Amino acid sequence: MAGTASILCLILVTLFIPPLGVFMISGCSVDFLINILLTILGYFPGHIHAFYLEYVYYHNRKGDPMARRHAPGVYSDRIQGGPPGRSYGSTL
Repeated sequence: MAGTASILCLILVTLFIPPLGVFMISGCSVDFLINILLTILGYFPGHIHAFYLEYVYYHNRKGDPMARRHAPGVYSDRIQGGPPGRSYGSTL
């Protein structure tokens, strides 16, 4: 239940402030800076980018770590690898 609540909170934050939603999952990274620029250029492109990053992040959280694929256009290792401690070389 806690996982679902955090996803819903992240979606609500992203609806109103897309860069903040990206910051919550990637930290201060290139993806965050790209999202700020896209949001400045137009509110809608910032949303598309933010929701794409969130989809990749949560898709990589579940499933087999060996089955993950590198998502194009995502530069943050934290988003590509899923949550901390469960990267490709992890034994957890």
